[in-house]
Amino acid sequence: MKHAMITEATFFGDADLRPTAKPRGRPMHKMVVSFSAAYFAGAFITDLVYWRIPDVLWERFSIWLITAGLIMAGFAAIAYVIDLAGSRQIDRPAWPRVVGYALAVSLSLINAFVHSRDGYTAVVPTGLMLSGLVVVVLLLTAWVGIALANRHRVGG
Repeated sequence: MKHAMITEATFFGDADLRPTAKPRGRPMHKMVVSFSAAYFAGAFITDLVYWRIPDVLWERFSIWLITAGLIMAGFAAIAYVIDLAGSRQIDRPAWPRVVGYALAVSLSLINAFVHSRDGYTAVVPTGLMLSGLVVVVLLLTAWVGIALANRHRVGG
């Protein structure tokens, strides 16, 4: 009785087993930007709660959410460079979103310093307004990006 040796070549023939698929879908930076925007929106919500219930727990939630958003913004910048280097499809025109996102990140960095001060008055007037302004900038940036994408029939 002969025993046949079973190999990959038996199942796949002499096929080349290297992956041939290329990355498709949305660019990586868009997915990471969504996380940082969610963190910044969460910081606005916790600032609102802190305004109504002055418990330091809510202020700590806010600073951690802002910090996480800034870290994710750094990852988004790295992902954007990778997307550009990898020739992934970047929606055009991208500059309104880049400017809006950079403004939101800059305001969030200032907001992190505001939140690092001690006391209720450090967060409630200034920190709350900055958090709200960041959310408004992100919403306007998203709206402009969607309007431009639909106008130029780019992205999806």
